[in-house]
Amino acid sequence: MNTKRKIDDTRLKMIGAGLVVGLFTGLVVATFRLAIEKIGEYLPIFFQFLKNHLAFLPIAILAALLLTFLNGWLIKSEPGIKGSGIPQVEGQLKGQLHYRWFSVLPKKFIGGILSVGSGLFLGREGPSIQLGASVGQGIAERFRQSIVNEKILISAGSAAGLAAAFNAPIAGLLFVLEEVHHNFSPLVWLTSLAAALMSNFVSLYFFGLTPVLYMDGIESLPLAHYGSLLVLGIFLGLLALVYQQTLLHLPQMYKRIKLPAQFYSLVPFLLLIPVGIFFPYFLGGGNQIIHQLSQMPFSFWGLIGLFVLRFVFSMISYGSGLPGGIFLPILTLGAILGAIFGLAWCRATGLDEMFIRNFIIFSMAGYFAAIGKAPLTALILVTEMVGSFAHLMPLGIVCLVAYMTVDLFSGRPIYEALLEKMVAPDFGHFKGEKTVIEFPVTVDSPLAGAMVRDFAWPKELLLTSIRRGETEILTRGDTVMRAGDSLFILTDSGLSEKMKHAISQLENKNQTPT
Repeated sequence: MNTKRKIDDTRLKMIGAGLVVGLFTGLVVATFRLAIEKIGEYLPIFFQFLKNHLAFLPIAILAALLLTFLNGWLIKSEPGIKGSGIPQVEGQLKGQLHYRWFSVLPKKFIGGILSVGSGLFLGREGPSIQLGASVGQGIAERFRQSIVNEKILISAGSAAGLAAAFNAPIAGLLFVLEEVHHNFSPLVWLTSLAAALMSNFVSLYFFGLTPVLYMDGIESLPLAHYGSLLVLGIFLGLLALVYQQTLLHLPQMYKRIKLPAQFYSLVPFLLLIPVGIFFPYFLGGGNQIIHQLSQMPFSFWGLIGLFVLRFVFSMISYGSGLPGGIFLPILTLGAILGAIFGLAWCRATGLDEMFIRNFIIFSMAGYFAAIGKAPLTALILVTEMVGSFAHLMPLGIVCLVAYMTVDLFSGRPIYEALLEKMVAPDFGHFKGEKTVIEFPVTVDSPLAGAMVRDFAWPKELLLTSIRRGETEILTRGDTVMRAGDSLFILTDSGLSEKMKHAISQLENKNQTPT
């Protein structure tokens, strides 16, 4: 009886902490997003003026140099703000990377505004997730939380950051569970859900109730054309492999430039000038392009050209290491691919071209599902952003086929692969500091149905208890583990990832009780 009350109290406290994290994350990310959007409103005006008054070109070049210097200084003083921020958060939760939140938070905020707000093909969502994680870490440290609770609040902040960036709270929750943790921990999901809902509420106060990519009046795709979804999924999966390989090889490409790494951003900032002069309305993360695709016709070759422009310059923008994400640029590329595929399919089959909008929606989800290997997150994210649950079936088909296509060619989750580029696989070393990790028992695990004493546990851990439903069981040698259980394991904080990896390796070898 007392044990159950203690567990319930813990959940209530963590939900309360999640609400606090969500409140502050919502305020930070909404301000961040608002600054980027306000600057973005003036960018086309600036570049149109520059196009008509080329005498001011030297001033634009000086501005590019100034942005390069400012971002270079920020990155040099805090390398943790480079890039998206999502790999850094994953590394932080795995114990492979360590950051000072009070340094990352302001510098990521400023660097993200300078980079994303300048019009480069970068997204706000990666920085928003890292900002939320920093808020969670800061609150955990302020209230002297345990290492386990600190990681839960960092996770909650990540979910809240994505929720505020896109007004997509459920996608924020799923992102943390599917992409970051790869399991379904009750404390993590409850805390993250509370944070995401609160953060989204704050964001809605700033930006209103209209979904970010709202599309109304979209008819359901006829069942006779569901075969197109299989073709589309394969098409997106193959192009996702190209995206993954190109992105992962960007560091080698940039190393050929004879500049200090923190000043690689000079390349995209200088190239932004001609891109902005000739394509002033195609700048930024790309959400305005998605709206344009759904509202006005494009020629087939015009769409091809737009895809090449967005693909190449988004790679140049992200490869420089500037504080900006790839989430929204991926969705934009997916939308363009959907328009290309939809136009080709409609012309080949006689399907009404009004259904091109359907293919745009399906492709956004499918392309992200394939690149990030997070199909549930992709499905729910696009559903929340578009504001319609009427297309879950075709979305699910495209996401599944695109995911399977990438998987067949051994494609990796892009954020996991980026983390490995940042830090070599390091499963830690002894720190002399205790921590408790949670490990799920899945249906296909050899742990399910095995007694605790019959499994070859690594010697650096102690299985302390099992959570089964609403109860917590203290383990003995003859305790039988069941599918759906959560194992609570005591180990050294520096060895937590090593222990998870060791148990997973034993599971993969299908080691059964002897």
